[in-house]
Amino acid sequence: RVFYDKLTFIYLEMPKFNKTAEQLENRFEKWLYVLRNLNRLERVPDRLRERVFDKLFKVAEIARFSTEQVRSYEDSLKYYRDLKNSLDTAFDEGKEEGMKKGKEEGIKKGKEEGMRKGKEEGKKEALATVVRLMNAQGKPPLEIAKMTALPLEDVEKIIHNDKSSY
Repeated sequence: RVFYDKLTFIYLEMPKFNKTAEQLENRFEKWLYVLRNLNRLERVPDRLRERVFDKLFKVAEIARFSTEQVRSYEDSLKYYRDLKNSLDTAFDEGKEEGMKKGKEEGIKKGKEEGMRKGKEEGKKEALATVVRLMNAQGKPPLEIAKMTALPLEDVEKIIHNDKSSY
């Protein structure tokens, strides 16, 4: 009777798996070979030169360490992690500080640029007012251009109220 059709049990009888490294045909057989022979392997067989098995053998190598070697390994890991965390924290703090300074400089430069443009616009508007007043007094455009040091074309644009070009 099927209890649950999504659940499958596979029973492996490891003593019955007797293939050599050269006889392995697929990854499943490679895993069985490793599980059965890991304690007897001195080196990684060529047929098992895959990334997943390289990681497995590195972990298995650490598992063979003596108590002293394990302690030394864990100390070196702790030192590495502490150093990495310190560097990561310093990097993040530096990045944050740099962004803050950059923002402050950007605001300062933006204000300076705004002030400069405002002054330029103010000067243009003042000159345009002078041109309009002189025109209202009946002065010819050529004379207005000489007195304001503006090009004749700009004086005529102001007189004709063409704000888009001046």
